[in-house]
Formats: sequence, structure tokens, C-alpha cells
Amino acid sequence: IFFGLFLDAVGIHLHRCHVKGFTLLLTLTFLVFAILYISDYSLKHAMPHNILYKVVNQISSYYVVVEIPSARDKTLYSATSIKANQHVQHGAVQTSVTAESTVTKRISVDHVAYPRNYHFILDEPDTCHQQNPFLVLMVPVAPHQLEARNAIRSTWGNESTVQGKTVMTLFVVGLSGGADADNVQQQLQEESRQHRDLLQSNFVDTYANLTTKTMVIMDWLSTRCAQATFGMKVDSDMFLNVENLMTLLLAPNTPQQNYITGMVMWNQPVIRNQNSKWYVAEEMYPDPNYPVYLLGMGYVFSNDLPNKLVEVSKDIKPFNIEDAYVGACLKRLGVQPSNPPDPSQFRSYLEEYKRDEFLRVITTILNSPQQLIEFWHDVKTLS
Repeated sequence: IFFGLFLDAVGIHLHRCHVKGFTLLLTLTFLVFAILYISDYSLKHAMPHNILYKVVNQISSYYVVVEIPSARDKTLYSATSIKANQHVQHGAVQTSVTAESTVTKRISVDHVAYPRNYHFILDEPDTCHQQNPFLVLMVPVAPHQLEARNAIRSTWGNESTVQGKTVMTLFVVGLSGGADADNVQQQLQEESRQHRDLLQSNFVDTYANLTTKTMVIMDWLSTRCAQATFGMKVDSDMFLNVENLMTLLLAPNTPQQNYITGMVMWNQPVIRNQNSKWYVAEEMYPDPNYPVYLLGMGYVFSNDLPNKLVEVSKDIKPFNIEDAYVGACLKRLGVQPSNPPDPSQFRSYLEEYKRDEFLRVITTILNSPQQLIEFWHDVKTLS
């Protein structure tokens, strides 16, 4: 408004006084810089922080602040700014706001985790009707991690029938935020045409957005695959013994409603250290401890839960620890995570490869796609 009035005034001044063009240009430049300086100072110092947040958030469809993911090594993720992909809709972008520099200072992320805020760019809406799976394995994976997807496709993701039950594996990705985003997208589209097992939604695929990614998984299961009996969220760096998992699910005492199991986490404190990868600010989650939850590397659930989780997520403020957030949703639903009959079958790491242990586990973390292929072939060829 001020700028429009200013231009009107300049026009009147030109008409009346016939000021020379060069002099007017200098005057205009000076006044514009003065207005910008005053506006910037007002935003940073005069406006309340919550108003500043709302102002900056309105331009979130143009710029996004993300954290760059690396391997599962507990290293600090750094923040950077990227140009938003043109496919990202306003309201679907995960933003971070700070009045200071975002280059070196860690910043909190404001999530929009409710999955109905997003849509699928790559989808397989009819695959469940065609295959009628008993179990659906949903694998969140970064867009560029083709090697990890191919390793799973040649190992446990290739187990389509186990103990007479149909198993289906799907990979879930978001949008690439890198400089090569267009090339990555083209590769994903070609990969989707070849394998028909990719689901892609229009959120920026970052570590900070894993909560959104998990809720998008739940939304897909509830809207495209409600006929499945069980679902599983399993990370792309996992060894999964589908045979042992199916034995667990087919046991007569395994419930088929309100059931979720894996590595159960009890009384876990919320990390308030801002230098930690798992830092959560009090305004995002005020309680000192998380509710009971399942470690996000791999948990299996009855397929009535995804729709319930999606619906309850509308009323629960999201935070960036995705597995703990699912635990908060379960608590609101009154659903208690179940200990597996043999808790040692859901392992974090095995210190070394021992074939007998891999024959007994359901899940454990590996170091590379090559290791998955090597261990899988050894387990399968000698079993």
C-alpha cells in the first residue's frame, strides 16, 4: 500500500514539476531502500514474534528450510534453504522460521503432518484390489536411494507369497529438494513405470519431515488398501525376515484390531539439547517424556489403525520425532503398543553377522544395501 501511494506521488510530481529522469531515478532508489530498511527493522524488532512468523509463513510456497539427511550415524543435521519444487502446493511445504541467519544456526521446523494436506504424484491406487494382500510392507526411502530400493526388490521385498499369504512391498518418497530435483523426478517416474511399486507425495523429502511421511503412509493404507489385514512401516536399511514376521502375524493369539508391535520404547525423555539430531522444543511437545511408542525402524500393525491414526492426527500437534508422534496418536486413541512374544526378534543392531541370529530375528539394522544382499543370500541359500 505504502509503495503504491509512493508511486502515485512520484507520478504527480513528474506531471507537475518535470523533474529530469536521472534525478528522479536517484530519488526513487533512495526512497525504496529507505522503505525496505524501515520495514525490515519493524518486522524484526517492532512486530511480535508470532506475527513475524505468520508473515514469513505466507511465503513458504516459495522457499523452504530443510535439513539435509545423511546416514543413520547420529550426526547433526545442518539447515539450509532451497528453492521449492514447482509441484509443491502452498500449505504442503514444511517451513522453518527464524529472525536470525539459517546458515549455521539450528532451527525448529513447523510441520503440517495431517496427510490430507497432500496429494500423490506417483500412485498405485488399484494394486491392493488386484493383489488383495494380507500384509503390506511400506518402506519410507529418500528419492535418490535407488540402490536401497533395488536391494530390497531383490531380497525381502521379492517375497510375494509367504506361508500362503500375499505380501506386497511399496516404497514411499517425497519430493527431492536438491539442485538435480528435475533429473531425480524423471528417474522416479521411469522407475515407477518399470516396477509399479513407488508412491510419491508432494512434501519435501527431508529428515525433519519424517512425521509427515509416516502419516502419508497411514493415509495411503486407509484409503487405498483397507482390505489388507496388516501393515508394516519398515525402514530401507533393515534386514526383514518375512517368514518370521508371518509366523508372528498368523499366531492364533495375535489380534487383528488395535494391534501394533515392534521394539517398544518406554519412558523415553524428550531431548531438549538444541545440538541433538532429536531435539524437540517445548512449544512443539511440552511433556518431559514421550508416551509409549514403537521404534520407527520397523513396526507392524493391524490395518484398522491407519485410518484411526489419520483421523486423530488432526487434533494432535505434530513434532519431528515420527515414531514418538505415532505413539502420541496411539495414546489419544487408547491403544497400547504390544510387546512382541519374543522381543529379541526386533533388534536394533547385531554386532556381527551370525547366520543363526539372522534366521531368528524379524528386523535388524544393516549398514548398506550390499550387506543386505550378502546376508540375505547366505540366509536363504543355506536354510
